[in-house]
Order: sequence, then C-alpha cells, then structure tokens
Amino acid sequence: MLTIRLARVGKKNKAQFQIVLQEHTVAPGGRHVEVLGSHDPHQKKTTLKTERIQYWLGQGVQSSDTAYNLLVANKLIAGDKRKVKLFKKVDPEAEKAAAEAAEKAAAEKVAAEAAAKEVEVAPVAEEVAVPATEEAPKAE
Repeated sequence: MLTIRLARVGKKNKAQFQIVLQEHTVAPGGRHVEVLGSHDPHQKKTTLKTERIQYWLGQGVQSSDTAYNLLVANKLIAGDKRKVKLFKKVDPEAEKAAAEAAEKAAAEKVAAEAAAKEVEVAPVAEEVAVPATEEAPKAE
C-alpha cells in the first residue's frame, strides 16, 4: 500500500522534510516512488505539487497523520486535523511515587471494605502436639 509521508533530509539541528510517496513498509528515508513537495518547519515554508497529490489521493493513497495535517493546513484536503500522539518522557521517581500512592489507596480501600462488612477475623487455632510414632528399624 502506498502512503504519503515526510522524509527528513535536513542537517543536524536544521530539519527539512521531503513529502514523498512510498510503500508503507519502506523506511521513511528509503526508496520512494515520487517526491510530492517539501517542508521547512523553521521558515514555515511548504512547497507542494498539488496536481500530483490530488492524483494520488484520487487513486486511494493514504497519508501519515503529520502529512495529512500539513495537507489540511495548505487546504489541499477539506477536514479536521488529526491528533498526533507524542510520547511523554517518564520520570522514574514520579513513577515510583505514583505506584506507592496506588498501593496505599488500594490498601485503604480493602480496609474500608472490611470495616464496612464488619468481618470478624477467626482466632488462630493453637498448635496441638502430635505423639511421635515409633519408626520401624531400618534393614541393613
């Protein structure tokens, strides 16, 4: 399946992207079928081959979320932008604190449920001494 996506071509700390058409299984920087435009996020400048993009969209080609949002912003596609999921960095100490708080809340909940049911704890039975039985002598 073909897809329209962004492929980074810029230098370090100076990102620039090509808008390319390629197979969805190929890495974004890999072999592409056609270059459909470019995007410079620093200058907020985008150049698009509108006729080719319209042609490929008419052929049923899908686009990545970011490429779709770029096409909506340039009014090539009518519709709302898609939400792009970005993962947040997790602080290990905050994660431990959240886990401890969850454990404490769970323990309090169990205690509250036990108090609400008024569950009586049965006393532990005392150990009963069992007389030792004589063992048969071992045959040598």
